Amino acid sequence: MTTLAPSPGQIRRWRRALAEERAEARIYRNLAARAAGAERQILTELADAERRHEAHWENLLGEHAGPTRMPLRVAILGFLARVFGFVFVLALVQRSEERSTYEADVDATDQMAADERIHSEVIRALAARGRAAMSGSFRAAVFGANDGLVSNLALVLGIGAAGVADSTVLLTGVAGLLAGALSMAAGEYVSVKSQVELLSASAPDPRSADAVAALDVDANELALVYRARGMDAEAAAARASDVLATHSAALEASEAPSLDGVGSPWMAAGSSFLFFASGAIIPILPWLFGLSGVPAMALAAVLVGIVLMVTGGVVGVLSGSSPLKRALRQLAIGYGAAAATIVLGRLFGTSVS
Repeated sequence: MTTLAPSPGQIRRWRRALAEERAEARIYRNLAARAAGAERQILTELADAERRHEAHWENLLGEHAGPTRMPLRVAILGFLARVFGFVFVLALVQRSEERSTYEADVDATDQMAADERIHSEVIRALAARGRAAMSGSFRAAVFGANDGLVSNLALVLGIGAAGVADSTVLLTGVAGLLAGALSMAAGEYVSVKSQVELLSASAPDPRSADAVAALDVDANELALVYRARGMDAEAAAARASDVLATHSAALEASEAPSLDGVGSPWMAAGSSFLFFASGAIIPILPWLFGLSGVPAMALAAVLVGIVLMVTGGVVGVLSGSSPLKRALRQLAIGYGAAAATIVLGRLFGTSVS
């Protein structure tokens, strides 16, 4: 580090770094206020670590430190936290920590660069808990909404490109929404209901516990029950001996496959219906509001494109990858499907009205 008076350029760069550190400390304190238990303690300690980094830049700046303007992203993160929740902000903070430039900054210490790498891993681990907790419902929401967006956009654009009346396009879109949403709901209901039935079929029969007291201590097949459940022969024999010695229940309900996280078939069906319908209604909005022909088709494509970009970006943020790449991928998939149906509509139809 230079011992000369800092140049105006250095002062500006150091103040930006100071503002970033103060912002990150504030983010961690805000997140800690929303957390509890170990998560709150971890986030509070991260805020304290950022305070050490603040002190480094304050020492360099001296009289030039002073108050710094809160970066816009702090306000944005606060808004996103209220709208999307704790996990969304953690994912954004993780990306921010990963982009730290301290390793190439001659004015930052090696310890500060190492701190940022460790902070990234801490945030990654905290975010992983939330991602695991929301993975099932989030997958269903993204899958259902995107399915509705893409399938109904492809449907109405394909029909519209065939040159049919606008009322037919609208009717087709509404039919596609209802048919797709009902199909999704029925499929999800059958899927979850079947999973519950399969797990329930594997649960121990409580009546078998009544047979324990009558078993022959020297010749019985109780150990085979535990071997069939995955225990090795020695462990199964020890378990069977203990059960026979205490006359406790041989087939405890606690050993049944857990139904936790499977959910209700009706709840799964209802959420799938709503997710699909929320996406499928977007492509038919132009016709619902009176547009027709090519303008309606163009607006439908734009609306769906915007929503696809937003959902793709959200997926990118939550997965810790580039939001722009995920957004463009979603857009390419959706528009690719729509383009294929437009070509088919033109081939088998007449002309666009």
